[in-house]
Amino acid sequence: MFRRNRQIKQPLNRESMRRGFGAVKVAVVLIVLFIIAGGSFYSIQEEEQAVVCTFGSPRAVTTPGLHFKIPFIQTVTKVNTTIQGITIGYRNDDPEADSQDALMITSDYNFIYVDFYAEYRVTDPVKALYASQDPELVLKNIAQNCIRTTIGSYSVDSVLTTGKNEIQSNIKQMILDKLEDYDIGIALVNITIQDATPPTAEVENAFKEVETAKQGKETAVNNANKYRNEQIPNAEAESDKILQEAEADKQERINEANGQAARFNSMYQEYVKFPDVTKKRMFYEAMEDVLPDIKLIIQGSDGTVNTMLPLESFVTEESGGGNISGSAGQGNAQTDNESTGEEE
Repeated sequence: MFRRNRQIKQPLNRESMRRGFGAVKVAVVLIVLFIIAGGSFYSIQEEEQAVVCTFGSPRAVTTPGLHFKIPFIQTVTKVNTTIQGITIGYRNDDPEADSQDALMITSDYNFIYVDFYAEYRVTDPVKALYASQDPELVLKNIAQNCIRTTIGSYSVDSVLTTGKNEIQSNIKQMILDKLEDYDIGIALVNITIQDATPPTAEVENAFKEVETAKQGKETAVNNANKYRNEQIPNAEAESDKILQEAEADKQERINEANGQAARFNSMYQEYVKFPDVTKKRMFYEAMEDVLPDIKLIIQGSDGTVNTMLPLESFVTEESGGGNISGSAGQGNAQTDNESTGEEE
């Protein structure tokens, strides 16, 4: 009985073992297939580019999204293409760490600490991966060389005060030229001076006072320009007003002169027709204008003088038949009038 039961159980164990091995094989195959399928696809974000290497031959993939690669044959390396930055002369975690990199000498043989911040981005992912071992380090070394060369051609006063913009522009152009020669797949976006300080506190305070004075000068110049810009329009408006008034006065005088010339021409035409009549009329009109304002002085034979105003009263009395006389012994009116005309 014991042998018979043993013979029955043995086939059952072998069958279960076969089934177990089959399940394991299926699981292993599924796992391998899953690994292969998972390694056959990769995705690229908007701020990334990828380099696909096939048997040592790199190729850049720049289109964002999901992409396929051949498992175990192609390798994918992603490269960040956003703007990145490096510090020169200091570190964010320890500002005193790179103080020797910030120490420079100017053209007038003064020492100065200058810190820079450079921004760059990857333009060619293939060259950024394979043209150099560390493109960021290459960029930093190039920047340090260009910075020291440029700072050495400026005075300490220019570096600390007025020449910062020009210095930054020259350094940037020099770095761009060298990066183009090295061709390591990265490009400089911008480089700025973070800080520039003299080596001693006394000198730093002196330069701060100079900077304050220059700012005061700029403020005064800006105020003066503001006042000038306010006054110039007023002066121009006043000038235009004077010119317009002068032009109006000119036109008025021209019109008056033309009117007088026209009256003279018409009078001359009448004179040509009747010379004597015209002369007498002109004489009478002149007398009508002159006599009302004239003073009549009558002097008698005894030396007394009477002044009579206005002349109309004298003319009225004479036309009424009265006698005009001064004191005793006074001459007739005609003689006095003649003498008055001589005195006038």
